[in-house]
Amino acid sequence: MLQDDFKQMLKEKGLKVTRQRILVLETLATCDDKHLTVEEIYEIVKADYPDIGLATVYRTIQLLLSLDMIESMQLGDGSVRYEIGKSRIKDAHRHHHLICLKCGDVVSFCNDLLDELESQIYTLQGFRVVNHELKLYGYCKKCLKDRQTD
Repeated sequence: MLQDDFKQMLKEKGLKVTRQRILVLETLATCDDKHLTVEEIYEIVKADYPDIGLATVYRTIQLLLSLDMIESMQLGDGSVRYEIGKSRIKDAHRHHHLICLKCGDVVSFCNDLLDELESQIYTLQGFRVVNHELKLYGYCKKCLKDRQTD
């Protein structure tokens, strides 16, 4: 469905549906839990389409961002990372990121415990939250285990 939406959006804007653009979108869709950088996306796409250039991947990422098909995020490692925009997925739940301070592993956490807080903010302040992003920093199970054995 995502690919069909993308093709339709491109056509509506008078833009070409190219193999490179589809491959970038497919890479993000199939690697959704990895939070890829542009360079990582490029390496994955290049394996299937060796003629693609890094500049093409950058332009495609910018296009996908402008169409709200993907979201960008910074997870504290100095790189901008990308994932399929959750607002584009029907019935998608907000998700947050757990970031290990030792190994740098990033895990998506899909249980949104902030709904009650948002409700209270609206009741107390008259402010309706429409989106939020939460990053929690700590240590993953493996790194916690390693720390206990040190």
